[in-house]
Amino acid sequence: MCLTLVLTALPAFGHAERPVRFPAGDGKVPVHRALGAGPRLVVCKPGSATIIKKYRGALRRLNERLLKECAYGHVQAAVNAVRKRGTTIYVLPGTYREEPSRAAPTGPCAELAGRHLLSYAQQYACPNLQNLIAVFGDVTPGNDDYRCDGPRCDLQLEGTGQKTTDVVIEGGFKADGTWAKLNGVRADRADGFYLRNITTQLFEFNGVYVIEQDGFVIDRALARWNEEYGFLTFATDHGLYTDCEAYGSGDAGLYPGSASPLNGRRHSVEIRRCDSHHNALGYSGTAGDSVLAHGNRFHHNSAGVSMDSAFPGHPGLPQNHATFRDNLIYSNNVNYYGNIWDGTCKKPPRDRGHERGVVCPAPPVPVGTGLLLGGGNDNTYERNRLYDNWRHGFKQIWVPAPLRGENDPAKFRDTSHRNRYVGNVFGVAPGGRKAPNGQDVWWDEQGEGNCWQANVSSYGRVRSDPPHLPTCAKPSGGSLFSWLGQPFKVLSGLPCSQYGRDAPRPVGCDWFDTPRRP
Repeated sequence: MCLTLVLTALPAFGHAERPVRFPAGDGKVPVHRALGAGPRLVVCKPGSATIIKKYRGALRRLNERLLKECAYGHVQAAVNAVRKRGTTIYVLPGTYREEPSRAAPTGPCAELAGRHLLSYAQQYACPNLQNLIAVFGDVTPGNDDYRCDGPRCDLQLEGTGQKTTDVVIEGGFKADGTWAKLNGVRADRADGFYLRNITTQLFEFNGVYVIEQDGFVIDRALARWNEEYGFLTFATDHGLYTDCEAYGSGDAGLYPGSASPLNGRRHSVEIRRCDSHHNALGYSGTAGDSVLAHGNRFHHNSAGVSMDSAFPGHPGLPQNHATFRDNLIYSNNVNYYGNIWDGTCKKPPRDRGHERGVVCPAPPVPVGTGLLLGGGNDNTYERNRLYDNWRHGFKQIWVPAPLRGENDPAKFRDTSHRNRYVGNVFGVAPGGRKAPNGQDVWWDEQGEGNCWQANVSSYGRVRSDPPHLPTCAKPSGGSLFSWLGQPFKVLSGLPCSQYGRDAPRPVGCDWFDTPRRP
């Protein structure tokens, strides 16, 4: 009972979302349309022609042809002009600050200013109150069918630059130094949305925000220097992140939260060949269910990857059925917490130096950790390479149900079960160079059916706490349930939960100390 009372008293982290429901799941992952496809609209800036002159060959010819068709100087204006499903908006090289989207709200929208959580109907009525660029697919929000039934369904937004940074969507700051906009590009119930070859930067919440959507792709996109998240998707199905990059995020570079929970039937969101670095977290996902992540690099963050069942208001809890395969998770030892306690993050956002690499961490994470599982079930981690993480390679902890607002006593221990760690390589970089983790595996010994098998380590034998991990082979088939477990391990991170950007440094927490290099 004492443990229950302590844990239920913990503060809640994570981000708040409007009430949502999962898509019907009858959509599909959209397919990229070839450059120059129609129907199309073209957006450009006065300086686009100068940049295009530096290109060569087919890319220059394409851009010169599209430049002749340019009819819009702002991306939002082109989005508003879409009249037919399946339209492609080509964004020519330049920096898009979308000045009309920054106009002071009037009428009913002014009354909503300052409110963080808005309903879909309110977002639809006031698209640029929080968002620099907004794409809404459900044009009948009053009938509560949640369907994409308007002309902006299956919309493709593509930059035509030679590099991703040739087309930049920038939020930046107001005259007083505060953030100008909450979100960069928002796709909301806009099934089939495809974002490609565009950079989003300097937003208070998300660079790219996809919510309540069946079918989306984030392709060759870059999100950087955003206060919270680079790419955040929520309550989605048939999604794909591919060849993306994120850095400078105060929470996570990639966040596939509340992906549709499909209980192992298939994956709802795939993340492949992305590079997430120099964030508080490379990847995070409360209720990151049915996510397949493979061939990615998560490195030089404070912690590489985290998925959890810790925060209320996220449908799909407890987290379950993610698969992490063939990823590189390394060198996640960059400590940004000094920016909190030396006063840097108390300055106006404009003056902090985000573009110079300043990150203001939002969540408490154990610096030096490769992958943290906080209360998930039925996850598979196989053939990943985890090295040079100075605290832990894998860290698995139990999260009791009351932390997510679930007070049914029968569900109290419904997390940290049946997670499999198979065929991973610890402490060895590609090419064979040894780069040991501080410890390969740390487990609080909670839950049943958790198992480790065929993993190898630079130490010769996987270095773990406990020193003997349950294997996946029968007859045991993994860990056995224990009511007592290891309470000191369970409570070891308790002081760290008191962390906040505006709170004093928690006493008795070592998560925010850079571990010694092994």
